[in-house]
Amino acid sequence: MTTPLALPDEVQVVNIGLPMFADAVRAQGRPVQHVDWRIPADGDLAAVRALCNLYGDAGAAIDEANAEVVRRLNEGVPQLVEVSTFGAAVPGVEGRMILHSGPVLPYAEHADPLQRSMRAAVVAEGWAADVAEAEKLLQSGAITLDAANHHDAVVPMASAVGPSQPALVVDNREGGTRAFSSLNQGPGEVAWFGRDTDAAIARLRFLADTAGPAITQILAEAGQLDILAIAAQGITMGDDLHMRTQAATNLLTRTWLAPIAALPDAARVPFAQYLAGNHLFFLNFAMAAAKSLQLWAHQVAGSSIVTHMARNGTTFGVKVAGDDSWYITEAPPVGDAMYYSGYGPETSAKDIGDSAVLELTGMGGPAAGNSAAVAAFLGGAMSDAAAATESFQAICAGASTRFTLPAMGFIGTPLAVDVRKVVETGITPKVTTGILHIDAGIGQVGAGVATAPIACFSDALKALAARVA
Repeated sequence: MTTPLALPDEVQVVNIGLPMFADAVRAQGRPVQHVDWRIPADGDLAAVRALCNLYGDAGAAIDEANAEVVRRLNEGVPQLVEVSTFGAAVPGVEGRMILHSGPVLPYAEHADPLQRSMRAAVVAEGWAADVAEAEKLLQSGAITLDAANHHDAVVPMASAVGPSQPALVVDNREGGTRAFSSLNQGPGEVAWFGRDTDAAIARLRFLADTAGPAITQILAEAGQLDILAIAAQGITMGDDLHMRTQAATNLLTRTWLAPIAALPDAARVPFAQYLAGNHLFFLNFAMAAAKSLQLWAHQVAGSSIVTHMARNGTTFGVKVAGDDSWYITEAPPVGDAMYYSGYGPETSAKDIGDSAVLELTGMGGPAAGNSAAVAAFLGGAMSDAAAATESFQAICAGASTRFTLPAMGFIGTPLAVDVRKVVETGITPKVTTGILHIDAGIGQVGAGVATAPIACFSDALKALAARVA
């Protein structure tokens, strides 16, 4: 005889996966614990096989290599040692060469803002009389174009720099690596925002003729600069060091105030005006420092840590430590955005710039949790900013002891993006960034947060699995 089925009088539920089932139980007044679980790698069987290998037989060796990468990123002390020019200091820059942000593309395939920046750079170098002539030279291939990353350099937004432009020279002595960045051009009518006007070209010439030599003189008096010591202070004061660098810029200005005052009459006032109007002045310093650490990290074989992440407004590429191949996909739009009046997604260029190197080094998105400025783009509450930091915690291999977040109990910012965790969880880095007009040469039209595309991380993961098999 079959025993009748007896239903329990009280039900407590653990729900795994789809949250709608937990919501239904909760709506009926019963206790429920929801477990946010999803199929690893979104069900990509090749990626799941790769993850099994990289967490399984190869896991211990990868974890050991990753620990070394975290140590290098955490313990290196990048120093600004001089300001030179790209032609004089940067390896491989010769002749009529322009370095640009993001992966390499033929001129015709670059986004409109970057093409405009290239034209401005060509005219500023004196290779063309105007932007129309610069366009012809660029279309003909008479100007060599290459990624700044291929020359141990990083440049923000739609930057394109020629050999006469000032180069920040940053040494990471612990790792024996040297990295470079341009000087920040500031806000307004400038080439790094996709402008090729007379004013944008004049700003490039000002940097070469006045700002670069001024900083050379400042360093001669003030000595070398510990960049990330200032960055760490800036983060505790509300900077994320990507979208907002106001505190670090102010700290640097204070540090250099006496040698700025001692500049020659012809340079002092123009340089001071440029510095006073440029709240992103420190951005390029932080980028060069981050690049010097990432170059050291990239030397570690057998690691699953992402060491390059760059965008050119058309494509988005990453590299993993020990692997010199780029894994490239289409650049994403910038979401979670705030636009200037009259602009929106339909007028916006895609994500662009090398500044995502910051997100790989504990700055930018990982530091969002202490930044009210970033919170404004993520829902308006500090809890929204904390959630951005927490998303990096889910995909990083370690935490910084250099960068701490008072608003989150002084935790260290997440450090070292692990491609295994990215693909497993489907959580990709979120990059705080500006937004440029798509094609009208208007410049910046807003700011927001770009979510990195998963495809390039998945490709990098599969390549890593093949290497360690």
